Amino acid sequence: MLTIHGMLDSGNCYKPRLLLALLGRPFRHNEVSTLDGSTRTPEFLRRNPAGQCPLLELEDGRLLPESNAILAYLGEGSRFVPADPFRRAHMLRWMFFEQNAHEASVAVRRALTVYPSRRADATPERMALLLRNGTAALAVMDRHLLTEPFFGGDAPSLADIALYPYSAAAPEGSFDLQPFPALGAWLRRIEALPGYRSRDWRPQV
Repeated sequence: MLTIHGMLDSGNCYKPRLLLALLGRPFRHNEVSTLDGSTRTPEFLRRNPAGQCPLLELEDGRLLPESNAILAYLGEGSRFVPADPFRRAHMLRWMFFEQNAHEASVAVRRALTVYPSRRADATPERMALLLRNGTAALAVMDRHLLTEPFFGGDAPSLADIALYPYSAAAPEGSFDLQPFPALGAWLRRIEALPGYRSRDWRPQV
């Protein structure tokens, strides 16, 4: 059975759990955390020298780090990967955007806000910059969602699963989603998908 080594409160770790829930595929969740040092043990570092989670472990023991790479592997051949090459490239465009613009601001500001161990890095200047950049990223998403219901076009794709966790958690970083009604409607569409599970869910296996 697949195993995801991850942290329940992490949006990046939530991505593969959400995808597998939507696909109805069984897996195990092994709780590790970047906050308590469990991703820095010699055993974990042998598995992922970067000391980060999530980490996907296949049935044959092969290991795959990086949340969006894990999504790409798990989503192969599924309804969450568009068949059309141009649509698939657009999906990847939004997955790159998630890592380069969205996660780097929205997720980081949330982490500096909610984790006491990170608050020493939350200088007023840094928090203001993250707020500006994150709000700009959310605005880009909102403008797109005025013309298409999902980031895969008419149907959800891996890009939607990549963008959902930290968008849904953005208010925890003091981002105001009220100015972005299209984004709010998209969040509700994701939450209405059959098989959807919230961030605190883990499989009972």
